[in-house]
Amino acid sequence: MDIVTLARIQFAMTTVFHYFFVPFSIGMAFVVAIMETLYVTKKDEVYKKMTKFWAQILLLSFAVGVVTGIIQEFQFGMNWSDYSRFVGDIFGAPLAVEALLAFFLESTFLGLWMFTWDRVKPGVHALFIWLVGFGSVMSAFWILVANSFMQHPTGYTLNNGRAEMTDFGAILKNPQVWYEFSHVIAGAIVTGGIVVAGLSAFKLLKKHQLSEMTQTIYKKTMRVGLWVTLVASASVLFAGDLQMKALVEDQPMKFAATEGLYENSGDPAAWTVVAWANEAKKERVFGVEIPYMLSILSYNAPEGAVKGMNEINEELTAKYGEGNYYPPVNTLFWSFRVMAGFGTLMLVTAIVGLIMTRKNKQALFEKKWLLWIFGFMTFSPFLANTSGWLITELGRYPWTVYGLFKIEDSVSPNVSVTSLLISNIIYFLLFTGLGAVMVYLVIRELKKGPEYVDHQHEEDSKPSIDPFDGGAF
Repeated sequence: MDIVTLARIQFAMTTVFHYFFVPFSIGMAFVVAIMETLYVTKKDEVYKKMTKFWAQILLLSFAVGVVTGIIQEFQFGMNWSDYSRFVGDIFGAPLAVEALLAFFLESTFLGLWMFTWDRVKPGVHALFIWLVGFGSVMSAFWILVANSFMQHPTGYTLNNGRAEMTDFGAILKNPQVWYEFSHVIAGAIVTGGIVVAGLSAFKLLKKHQLSEMTQTIYKKTMRVGLWVTLVASASVLFAGDLQMKALVEDQPMKFAATEGLYENSGDPAAWTVVAWANEAKKERVFGVEIPYMLSILSYNAPEGAVKGMNEINEELTAKYGEGNYYPPVNTLFWSFRVMAGFGTLMLVTAIVGLIMTRKNKQALFEKKWLLWIFGFMTFSPFLANTSGWLITELGRYPWTVYGLFKIEDSVSPNVSVTSLLISNIIYFLLFTGLGAVMVYLVIRELKKGPEYVDHQHEEDSKPSIDPFDGGAF
């Protein structure tokens, strides 16, 4: 393998693994905040136990997310130094604000929230976790400001081979920022909702081993998780629709690739349900189409054509010079369908689950095969989120900054194949170990159950007079 390919593999590996935990922790923060708000408003101890229990999963996701985020940042200096020089002036401001303000807010209030149970008023304590959620959203916002510049550059000028900021306001008003932000945050909240509902379903499969209180906690958790999933899934579909429509103008090659269109669609445009492309010959091998549907999805009307990749490649060649501007078509085509398919499935799951668990109805909790389905839905947001980021990043090929800077020009000039191979192996082993530890710890917390966690909080809250006892601090 060449240096560019190895550097891309390493960045893909670190980004995908890190992105498992970013939406997970954001979503869990909001779900836990909702649970504690229910406790404050209803004065029901069940919601307090619920909050403390799921907080353990939140803290685990937050910790692993921080570790993987630090590793990802090293990528820019290690393998992509020429890219860092090109966009450093643009990226400096949003990434500095993210680290110094958003992450500081998030981590500070997370600490306050962790250590002030029963030490402040319940309403104040609930405010802390809402501020954690707000901080995590702001952290994501500033990261997405930087990423959106890569998708649709604004507010810059080129000077001595570097992109330099000329208008910070224009960078913030970049339409891609708001499309990405709404889509990512809604997807993160879905992740939190579906994970707590799915893990609760797994536990209720063995409800005969659970106390009445623990069963009640898991059942209420499923309701909370499904309501969160319902609202956020609908938001994801709406935000995703807006973002894809914007691609028709901003990144037509990415849009055409997600639809597997090599040739112009014609008017009206048919939407392809399933297909496979011969990427070497630049042609579609087969496809199953629905008439009019692509025009409706693209323009909200039963007419309108979509350009194919072959024509777009000619336009890009005329504008930017000779080169291969085709992205990996099959990967993008199927990634889009995995993302959209699981997004729709989560919405349907939430609707069905809420109907089957409404007041005085226990149909879902009585049927093991249904609980198995809901349990396996735990993994769906991770597949959907990963597919979405594959579309966002791979669809920009061959650019790191769309229309300005190519991947082949972005790699560090002093890295070698050997160093990349070694670091790839190390990162793979590290991520595998972290992932295994994360899964083990989540399973361990689930086995302990919500009543054990609540009892542990009570024990930890007892003051100690021994200065050498960790509990004294």
